[in-house]
This record gives sequence, C-alpha cells and structure tokens, in this order.
Amino acid sequence: MIAIRTEPELDLIRKSGEILRDCFLEIEKAVRPGVTTGELDRIADEFIRSRGAVPSFKGYQGYPANICVSVNEQVVHGIPGPRELREGDIVGIDMGVLREGYHSDASRTYGIGEIGEEARRLVRTTKEALELAIDKARAGNHLSDISHAVQSHAEAAGYQVVRALVGHGIGRMMHEEPQIPNFGSPGNGPVLKAGMVLAIEPMVNVGSYDVLTLKDKWTYVTVDGGLSAHFEDTVAVTETGPRIMTR
Repeated sequence: MIAIRTEPELDLIRKSGEILRDCFLEIEKAVRPGVTTGELDRIADEFIRSRGAVPSFKGYQGYPANICVSVNEQVVHGIPGPRELREGDIVGIDMGVLREGYHSDASRTYGIGEIGEEARRLVRTTKEALELAIDKARAGNHLSDISHAVQSHAEAAGYQVVRALVGHGIGRMMHEEPQIPNFGSPGNGPVLKAGMVLAIEPMVNVGSYDVLTLKDKWTYVTVDGGLSAHFEDTVAVTETGPRIMTR
C-alpha cells in the first residue's frame, strides 16, 4: 500500500530534507581532487548530527557508512574509505537523513576538476532526466509516467538507464511502496495522489544498463566499466504539483 501523508507529516519530511539540502552544500565545499571518500563521509556525519538528525544509511541492512560515494563506473552504494578523488572523476554522493521519525533521501553527481565531454554530457543528461521525471509527479498521472520520462530522455541522448535498481516511496521508512523503475511505457501503474512521497532517482550509464555487485556486497558497478551518473530528490505529490523536499 502506498502511504498518503498528512500535511504535518509532509512538513516533517520537508524539515528532514532541508538538513539534507544543507549537507550537500557542505559536501560541495570539499569535493575536489585529493579528498578521500572517507573524509566526505565524516563531513556528512558531523553535519547531519549537528542539526539534531542522524544519517539514514548508517547500519541500514548492515550498511557500514553514513553516506554512499560512488566513483566513475560505480553506480550506487559505494562504501566510503581511503580512496582519493582524482581530476577527471565523476562522483555520485547519495545521502539520507532521519529526523523526528521521517526520512529524506537525495543524490548528486559531481565532476572533480576538469572532466571530459562525455562525462559532462552524461551528468547533464541525468540531471535533466530527474527534472523531467519530477514534473510528472502530479496527482492524476500514473507512476510509470515518471519512469518513462527518465528512460525517454536518457535513451534519446544515447545512454541506458539501470534496470536492476529503482526509486521508491519514502517516509517513516527509508524504502516504502511503490518501487519506481527508470524505464517503462507511460500510463501504467498506480495513479498518483496528493500526499504520496517519492524518492525519484535516475541512474544512467554510458554503455550497457547491466550492473554487477562487487565483493563488498554493496557497491554496484557497470558491467562494462562505463561511466554512470545518479541524481535523486525526495518529492511530494500535492494538489498544486510536485513539491521537492530536498532543495
């Protein structure tokens, strides 16, 4: 069942999302060549806790870190550690915040220093796909309208959307119904209603959409080593249109 949130609940999710938004601003100050992924994890942990909240990811199903940091061919769930970011890398940073019983979830992909044209175009296309998908998060639309918006934009640019991983509902739990694929025909699935809260997250690859998991059992990578980008926002469906909770 897809939860319908009350206005007081939406306000709590929004306040969680504001912390997440501000945490990305802190992370952006540190994302540069030479910084380790573990240092980004520390910055996020300290910032989120300083705002009276906790990182949603730490300990979730055994996940060992506070955030996910995925570099280049890593799609999602990269575990932070001693790896240093290098000029030309792209890095996806995925974070969640739990405040007063409600979660928010978002991701951004950054270029480290000067990045190549293909990387720039991939990052731009993935961000655009998110914007188009969010615009479909309107009462009366179907869930697959969101999915189709991502797929059609990514594929028109010559890229592939990851099919093994999906977006999701969010609220009292990090992952709730519904699952939100990044592909599919429009006009299918549940009808969207005001009060639904969705974590919409395009994951777009340069090459094949297939992925595999590393030995750490968390990190997903592209099967062919191609670059991958990831953007995500927590979005409420309202009577007046989508309300982005993490900006």
